[in-house]
Amino acid sequence: MKPKTKTENAKNAASRNVAVIGTSGSIGLSALDVIAFSQGRLRAGVLAVNRSVAKLAELARKFNPDVVVVADPNADCSPLSDIPAGTEVLIGPDALDEVVRRPEIDVVLLAIVGVAGLRVAWNAIDAGRTVALANKEALVAGGPLLMNLLEEKGGKLYPVDSEHSAIFQCLLSRRRTEATPRIAGQDVERLILTASGGPFRTWSLEDLKNATVVDALKHPTWNMGAKITIDSASTMNKALEIVEARWLFGLDSEKIQVAIHPQSIIHSMVEFVDGAVLAQLSPPDMRLPIQFALDETARQPSPTRKFDWTQATSFELYPPDYERFPAMKLGFEVAKNGGTSGVVLNAANEVAVDAFINKRISFDRIPQLCRMTLDAHSFEDNPSLSRIFELDAWARKETEKWISR
Repeated sequence: MKPKTKTENAKNAASRNVAVIGTSGSIGLSALDVIAFSQGRLRAGVLAVNRSVAKLAELARKFNPDVVVVADPNADCSPLSDIPAGTEVLIGPDALDEVVRRPEIDVVLLAIVGVAGLRVAWNAIDAGRTVALANKEALVAGGPLLMNLLEEKGGKLYPVDSEHSAIFQCLLSRRRTEATPRIAGQDVERLILTASGGPFRTWSLEDLKNATVVDALKHPTWNMGAKITIDSASTMNKALEIVEARWLFGLDSEKIQVAIHPQSIIHSMVEFVDGAVLAQLSPPDMRLPIQFALDETARQPSPTRKFDWTQATSFELYPPDYERFPAMKLGFEVAKNGGTSGVVLNAANEVAVDAFINKRISFDRIPQLCRMTLDAHSFEDNPSLSRIFELDAWARKETEKWISR
């Protein structure tokens, strides 16, 4: 009998069934690139969007999933009339919670935006699904609850953000066995999250007051959605990542630092107590951390571009300027305080960014509004899941009041 090739073995092996929650966004589409490149090792079993139904139908015809989900019950679902026969169609936000619990799902890639991701992540972890997490809000708003549930269920959670994936990879490099992200031990001196600095890295305080939405959307290295791109411009994205790292890796906020790195090649670093520093480097391409998570840390050939080491390359690192970019200071404060401060910061920022996009406030008002809403809220140290959602709604209304004033 003729031996099978590697390609034939890959095609005949049992595929890992992936639920791509947030299919039409940049992370979801990058995940589908990874799945298509995997030669059958990975399979898109579930595709879910909020209301981008035409795009969902197009992708369903290409990837032939078992289930498609439209979370917005008011969306026009007529484009789904010509998806492959036998594909199940689910509609409504509760469908997301239900589909991630299905036993045939191996990995849930959670790439939706907003605090709604917390509920989906909770259901996936509670059901024993492996989670590839690209939703910051889940850990920012409910980090202790999620990580405690993960420990209780003995589940697996792999970070997809390039910075947290980089830290995870550095920490794994000193372990002989696979582990969950909470593997930062007493030999870790500090985590160093890198930040590109966004489009306003060299702008003055005065110039920042006059920054437009068009200016804020000109990210120098990453191609992302509007909200996260503006968060990068204000450095609120890094603030949320500081909070995320605090819960994900189980380290106090005092052991987390930020370095500005315009090239976006050093994705983050870990410094150990002996002074050694490990860094993860790669061209800026989200498909690498996505694949690392979907394959549960196994190294496989990927569609990402590689370095050309025959060309001269320079890496720059600068300390952050907290006066021009005060959002990062909020991140350290919230990471230290924990409790209800995370959900309030996230909700206030979402409302403020929307107001900036709609030209209701100036760019420099975004962190100011977050500060005011944080100060106005009554802090609680150990909120329940339901209380987190109540405070999310309260913070949105409170921030809107400040904007209206």
